[in-house]
Amino acid sequence: MENNSNGDSLSNTTDVNPENLVAEVRAELTEIDAMDVSDHADRFEQLHNKLNSALSSIDGM
Repeated sequence: MENNSNGDSLSNTTDVNPENLVAEVRAELTEIDAMDVSDHADRFEQLHNKLNSALSSIDGM
């Protein structure tokens, strides 16, 4: 799998579709698993920010 360390797939954390969030996160975790371990920290941080943004948006409902 290609190493996409620039995080393009995570750049729009405010445009998360709640119905697809779980599937997106699972796909991103699979992608991270295929990466070099040295790249995991950055991607986990980006994924954490995405999840945090999604959870924060619940407060506005």
